[in-house]
Amino acid sequence: MVEPLPITRRRFLSSHRSLITVFWIAAFASLFIWQSRGRGGTSSLYRVDGGLSSVFWWTTTIRTTASGEFPRLRPFAFNLTDFGAVGDGVTVNTEAFEKAIYAISKVSKKGGGQLNVPPGKWLTAPFNLTSFMTLFLAEDAEILAIQDETLWPLLPPLPSYGYGREHYGPRYGSFIHGQNLKDVVVTGNNGSINGQGVYWWKKYRAKLLNHTRGPLVQIMWSSDIVFANITLRDSPFWTLHPYDCKNVTITNMTILAPVFEAPNTDGIDPDSCEDMLIENSYISVGDDGIAIKSGWDQYGTNYGRPSKNILIRNLIIRSMVSAGISIGSEMSGGVSNITVENILIWSSRRGVRIKTAPGRGGYVRDITFRNVTLDELRVGIVVKTDYNEHPDGGFNPQAFPVLENINYTGIYGQGVRVPVRMQGTKEIPVKNVTFRDMSVGITYKKKHIFQCAYVQGRVIGTIFPAPCENLDRYDEQEQLVKQSNSQNATDIDYEI
Repeated sequence: MVEPLPITRRRFLSSHRSLITVFWIAAFASLFIWQSRGRGGTSSLYRVDGGLSSVFWWTTTIRTTASGEFPRLRPFAFNLTDFGAVGDGVTVNTEAFEKAIYAISKVSKKGGGQLNVPPGKWLTAPFNLTSFMTLFLAEDAEILAIQDETLWPLLPPLPSYGYGREHYGPRYGSFIHGQNLKDVVVTGNNGSINGQGVYWWKKYRAKLLNHTRGPLVQIMWSSDIVFANITLRDSPFWTLHPYDCKNVTITNMTILAPVFEAPNTDGIDPDSCEDMLIENSYISVGDDGIAIKSGWDQYGTNYGRPSKNILIRNLIIRSMVSAGISIGSEMSGGVSNITVENILIWSSRRGVRIKTAPGRGGYVRDITFRNVTLDELRVGIVVKTDYNEHPDGGFNPQAFPVLENINYTGIYGQGVRVPVRMQGTKEIPVKNVTFRDMSVGITYKKKHIFQCAYVQGRVIGTIFPAPCENLDRYDEQEQLVKQSNSQNATDIDYEI
């Protein structure tokens, strides 16, 4: 039952519920338009518009010819079937993929090549991409991951993590992999890449795997990477993992996994990446929709590659067991200059979250959340500083991360149990937080639903629900009205 509000508040929230309803109708209508337009659009694949684009109008970027032939995006084009592939869902096509990609590598100095994957179910073991390559998936084309871990290569642990994320030693490689690449495009007419993750999830829960599961797609130490107009589904582990990459665009994507019983299937995990755009996509997965990372404890600190200059906009996200958008908890290399805007997070456990712990070191700073809608969530805004999971005993417990310059503007919603829970500590205070233009309808009749501990910052104007006593109050003209003397006050209740 919604907590009774003053009449003016009720009117405001009532009008805002109407706005959310309109948002939902428009968003899903646009999703339908986007999917149906997957056969042909008008935008340029390589153009990234610096201005704001609407969450309600998603266009695709590729147009097929009138005869249904593949568009030609590179000087040289190859069809997978020319290398002996059979799209019956049974034949293993690893050799065909490898031969085709090898042929593309031979024309890299001439502008590169395009590999066309026609309609069908193309079963294969993991394979590697090459530079100056476009992988184009036709409508109804599906690349299927083989369900046999003995055919998945073992790779060294990521240097910023110290060892395999789930087991010491080597880790399984990703299904589609790339290292030290330049100018790679993975696109199509909403074809799909299917990790057939149920096989891996069952073995993981039964403790039958000896190595860390691999992502569906992992690109490492690369630049000028584009993912557009395809579906990624049912990853064994994290779905799309750009690692230490620059200039990455992810647009018009659908990323799917069951919202329950699909462990660690994060949607997109930018990891020690810079200059990145994620936009115009739908994500519904079994863990964080997006999780920005930069290494784990002393290994991330030593690797020293921050995630920075990332713009995330125009997304619809669902995460029933985790958060729509997270920063951390592996953030030891630092995270800065992140903008998250025009986001709808629905039917999820948490909305936007920053998570870290003593021993991480590093920093999270200059973060902006703008125009975020929260619909039916347990907790809306979260900062958690005791996420105590470590790679080994070699971390420094005195390595306290710095959290500062975090802005929340235009935060709306309904059906949220706890709109804000910001848990700083004496060692890890949350500094210079700003709330402005916030109205979130609540579902729990309790006063302490804007929870803070060791938080310093300000509220500009009137927000709902009423903010915690830790924050200074400013009017709409940004003139100080009341200064807090309770920045170290603690009011965190995990029972709510």
